[in-house]
Amino acid sequence: MTRTEKEAIVAKLSDDFKASEAIIVCDYKGLTCQQLEEVRALALENDVKVRVVKNTLAGIAMKNAEVDELELVDTNIFVWGADQINTCKVADKSAEKFKDKFVVKSGLLEGKQVSLDTINAMAKLPSRDELIGMLLSVWTAPARNFVTGLDNLRDKKEQESA
Repeated sequence: MTRTEKEAIVAKLSDDFKASEAIIVCDYKGLTCQQLEEVRALALENDVKVRVVKNTLAGIAMKNAEVDELELVDTNIFVWGADQINTCKVADKSAEKFKDKFVVKSGLLEGKQVSLDTINAMAKLPSRDELIGMLLSVWTAPARNFVTGLDNLRDKKEQESA
């Protein structure tokens, strides 16, 4: 890889890392190419980016993006995105699916280093769309109950008149 290619990669990663709310570093040693493509497909479904990057280039990109630097050793795959929950879910689902081959090592949320427990907890939270659905269900419950009550009352009146 030439110096200009490396500089382009660092510039692109710096911009992406600066714009992202979550960056998760995982170990992918032992994954086959097909399994790695499954991780990428899961990320694409959730609007999350996944890329294998050399540790030195990723470290420079993190420094340029002004986020906390992580200890980068061995083989690393980076998972990042604008939505913290979806990013954590992609990393967590991949780790569950490919046990011992895909391991979450560390992560950043809003540019600050967080523990693995925080990443796992974020992965268990409902997504934004699920939360909106829950809220709508709560908001429509009184009207739904009122209509059900009126329907039951109508049925009772019909049975009494028959």
